Amino acid sequence: MTPTRSTSPHILVVNGTKVRRPVFLLGAPHSGTDLVARAIRQSAAFHLTMGRPNVVRTVYAFARRPSIATERGAGAARVMRDAYAQSWQVTPDACGECPAQCRDLGRMGPDGTCADPRGIQRFADATPDLIYSADVILDAFPDAQLIQVIRDGRDVVAGMLTDERCLAWFRPGFANLDEVFPNAFLGVEDTTERMRWPRAGVAVKCALRWRGSIRLSAKLRAQIPEEQLLTVRYEDLVTRTRESLGDMSDYLGQRIAKSALHGVGDDDIGMWQEHLTLKQVTQVEKIAGAELRRLGYRPSGRE
Repeated sequence: MTPTRSTSPHILVVNGTKVRRPVFLLGAPHSGTDLVARAIRQSAAFHLTMGRPNVVRTVYAFARRPSIATERGAGAARVMRDAYAQSWQVTPDACGECPAQCRDLGRMGPDGTCADPRGIQRFADATPDLIYSADVILDAFPDAQLIQVIRDGRDVVAGMLTDERCLAWFRPGFANLDEVFPNAFLGVEDTTERMRWPRAGVAVKCALRWRGSIRLSAKLRAQIPEEQLLTVRYEDLVTRTRESLGDMSDYLGQRIAKSALHGVGDDDIGMWQEHLTLKQVTQVEKIAGAELRRLGYRPSGRE
């Protein structure tokens, strides 16, 4: 059964445009949300942001301590709306806060902004780790459309192992298992995993995060109406780009150019075979083998 969400009316106007059906991109780190963001960013109808500081602070506050959102109730939704009301502003100062990963998506104008406010019809955001705040996002924007990106967990782990921003969450000063357990953000769900965490290898911790995000994705699919959630596979984005972007256009009711991902190659599909050691592959498949099989990713047989 789909949970009953707050339907209290709210009107959010940004840059003179009423926010209707905002789009949020969800997925594990290195799952490919950046590719979807790049495609949507090319459409002049959308103003897409990624990683603006006020949204990042809000998202990680709720992601790492879910009880905050539970305790605040409707207040959490207001905090989220306020964060986006500021983040979606199109001014040189606001756009100047965009991190490099957002600027790399393109469409930066000579005045330092990434969109023409007069042409904006829809708003979107691809800040990392939004999946852990999906409930708050839907309370804040009941008409939101979500796009979740799924990728082979072994490739995700291979990507995370080279990303200092991802690995920073595993440091003793950041990991908060002593305060939050079970911990959806870290993917630690039972006491055995909790006890082994301090001695676990980095690949194990990355695998737990991927597995946790996949389980959250499955819950979303079961709870959210079909018209509010589209699941996209990274591998299809790369190898069946035209078809994938066509499905996305139909879902959003807005044309996404088939050329938006021109030049994207398939070199990163299956990169785990070169970048993970035998031990790391065994660890990942032992932790997340059930999820890999359920999603159709063939295990290596090293579990």
